[in-house]
Amino acid sequence: MYKRLIALSIIFLSLFSTLYMRTFIVMSTDEYKQAVHNQGKYTLDVGVINGNIYDCNFKLLNNNYYEYLAAVNPSQEAIKEISAYVSDRNDFYNKLRYKTPFVCAVTRDSFECEDITVFKVPVRNNENQIAQHIIGYSQNGIGVTGIELSFNEFLKSIESKNKVTFNIDGTGGVLNGKDKLISYAEKVNAGVVTTIDTNIQKICEDITVNMTKGAVVVMDVKTGEIRAMVSKPSYSVKMLEEAIASGDSPLINRALYAYNVGSIFKLVIAAEALNGGLSRDFIYECTGSIDVNGQEFNCHKRNGHGELDMKSAIIDSCNTYFINLVQHIDTERLWNMSSILGFGRETILAKNIISSSGNLPSINELNILAEKSNFSFGQGKLLATPIQITTFTSAIANGGDLPIAKLIRGTTTDGETVDEEDEIVYTKALSTDIAFEMQDYMIAAINENENSNARPNNTFAAGKTSTAQTGRYDEDGKDICHAWITGFFPVANPKYAVTVLVEDGGFGNDEAAPIFKKIADAIYE
Repeated sequence: MYKRLIALSIIFLSLFSTLYMRTFIVMSTDEYKQAVHNQGKYTLDVGVINGNIYDCNFKLLNNNYYEYLAAVNPSQEAIKEISAYVSDRNDFYNKLRYKTPFVCAVTRDSFECEDITVFKVPVRNNENQIAQHIIGYSQNGIGVTGIELSFNEFLKSIESKNKVTFNIDGTGGVLNGKDKLISYAEKVNAGVVTTIDTNIQKICEDITVNMTKGAVVVMDVKTGEIRAMVSKPSYSVKMLEEAIASGDSPLINRALYAYNVGSIFKLVIAAEALNGGLSRDFIYECTGSIDVNGQEFNCHKRNGHGELDMKSAIIDSCNTYFINLVQHIDTERLWNMSSILGFGRETILAKNIISSSGNLPSINELNILAEKSNFSFGQGKLLATPIQITTFTSAIANGGDLPIAKLIRGTTTDGETVDEEDEIVYTKALSTDIAFEMQDYMIAAINENENSNARPNNTFAAGKTSTAQTGRYDEDGKDICHAWITGFFPVANPKYAVTVLVEDGGFGNDEAAPIFKKIADAIYE
């Protein structure tokens, strides 16, 4: 019996020694020392600020609206004072159940109770966000669309927080008589710099407030930098479920979406006609219709425009003139010109902001006379985006130099300078003489057309409208058409190219042209 007790004692001492050594090792680790150091403390993060998104002049496009967030120690005095000013009462009462410090949104910037600390914090995804389709939005700290998605990793790598640290007891309650430690977030300057001009973007958004569906693009003709890009309808990050369920597809950026083009494309036909050696004095008599290999095509003016040269055919937007003209143009050369001007190619604005390539019919398809005839006035299989049309217009306004559309200038660390900015690159798409000739046609289309609704009061502009058939019909059997205009101003020294698309809007001169006029007038007011 005695020997058995000795054996048990030895086993017990051995186990105790092992446990002691194990405890000593654990207590010696950095993790344990940190846990001891933090024991009795509770830290609240009150608003996380990530990288900014700037316009071309370093004005904030996001993080420019604010809310008040309160760090609350739920004492009776604090609850009594703050309860009338919380933004979300359900959230507030749910957090009260845990009896530990919490954060809630409030509608005032200060309180008398020392158990309430208020911070003014930027709202990243604002309900009335300017340039919503460009900025995009994030959920749970991850970018979902727009620049938030394209630069997610970079923007999230920039982080600043407000913090409040409380001393607490074992139940999570704040210890009386113990001071809290407040740490304020440092100002965030780093971020992404876009080419958007806040003033011009705001002008375009205000003018299109009643547009049901469509897009507006404003581009600097010399650099290709996009100063405004609007897509309608827009959406609110506060009502994403409704936006997703909407039949109008508000989450789509229509500036990057491809549509039937219509008569704007007559400018491309005219450019290649001149490039191929045909004269601006090429004459055709419009009788209201034309026969092409046994297929009849009608002009929009059924009794005809009479005798026209190239300039007057642009002014009157005569379909039969261009159907006849295109038969004198080499198909392969016409396809090459269209391709050089950007049709049939996607536009890459950022990693995840890429436009549709649209559709440029193949040379084999254009060798079919009927297809080539439709192509001559922008119908048939041709599809293009507002971005492509605006870039093409910029080439005309820029003396034939086609810029690359640009939305991002680069990144910044100080909020004042761009770290690295790419040089402006051009393609010589048109000769200077042909570009000037096209400018003349576009000037005439607005200013020598007494019925034009696109003529601004504050500047001298040039442009061309389209009424593009979609192949769809309304309940009364009438064509559903897209309304377009593209143009530039001021004429003497072109600075901006503007394209307006009113999806399913009807006539270009009735629906798109007045918007173009208002934008030009507002920019030069």
